Amino acid sequence: MSSQPSKELEVFDNPNPERDFVIQIDIPEFTCLCPKTGQPDFATLHLEYIADQACVELKSLKMYIWSFRDEGAFHEAVTNEILDDLVKATNPRFMRLKAIFNVRGGVYTAIIAEHQQDGWSPKPIVDLQHIS
Repeated sequence: MSSQPSKELEVFDNPNPERDFVIQIDIPEFTCLCPKTGQPDFATLHLEYIADQACVELKSLKMYIWSFRDEGAFHEAVTNEILDDLVKATNPRFMRLKAIFNVRGGVYTAIIAEHQQDGWSPKPIVDLQHIS
């Protein structure tokens, strides 16, 4: 049975909700359509987040991303829409989405959108390179 694009994002329980850990997902084959010309736009999406109680299920994320293939969208709008939908589905402690669009007419575009849960703050970074 073949898969179909879907706007539905599935989640599963975070297996370690007591710990802040980073989940990084790279999606190198994002496509949508330019709303002005109808030409395809291509991007690599870099998602990183710290889950609270739920994590996004990867196959549903793939089908969700696929659902934009035939939709017209400005880079700024589609990046924020994807972030909003992921935040709504997972309610993460922190989430960042970076969309790097391929060159079009000599112009590269990168959009970075972030969400931070109210009351959450990151732990300090531990730098192990300077320990003797």
